Amino acid sequence: MKSPPENEPARGLKSRHVQLIAIGGTIGTGLFLGSGQTIQLAGPSIILGYLLVGIACFLLMRALGELLLSNLGYRSFVDFVSEYLGDRVGFVIGWTYWICWITIAMAELTAVGIYFRFWFPSLPQWVPGLFFLVILLLLNLTTVGAFGEVEFWFALIKVLAIIVLIVVGAWLVVINFKTPFGHAGFSNLTQYGAFSRKAVPASYYPYK
Repeated sequence: MKSPPENEPARGLKSRHVQLIAIGGTIGTGLFLGSGQTIQLAGPSIILGYLLVGIACFLLMRALGELLLSNLGYRSFVDFVSEYLGDRVGFVIGWTYWICWITIAMAELTAVGIYFRFWFPSLPQWVPGLFFLVILLLLNLTTVGAFGEVEFWFALIKVLAIIVLIVVGAWLVVINFKTPFGHAGFSNLTQYGAFSRKAVPASYYPYK
């Protein structure tokens, strides 16, 4: 294996790392933590919202991909933003992107604390968040390969969890499973109207 040139950083991420990081990055905590309450608040019409946003995101990512491939010298989307819209706009976009990721990271750590409160109600919410923040910092400071490997396995867990949720949900619909608020079934899509919801007590979401 050839060593990289002196001015070029070594590439420690493998193809599988990059692919799973990309997939895992699109699966946010909101899918597991907030989607239930969102569905409860919006009713079946949330499917339409997810569909429209998904189409918009798909078209946006395709456009970004085309722009990146139009010039192999581009290293990120900030490069072509700076070229077409100016360096000032590129500077603002780059730092806005960084701030967004920092905000998302804090939201993820908050979600960790909420999950831990479910199993350990007496544990302060900031403790697990701080613990995992330190773990992530150490992983990032070690090697990019270690970071990629951890991201790969956690993203794989996310994908498998979604598949399991879909299979279990489909099975509950097939057997018409009874819940404290009714039966699982396709009738829930039309029973209360596509843009209405059935009231669920606020106590059902004690950890929001």
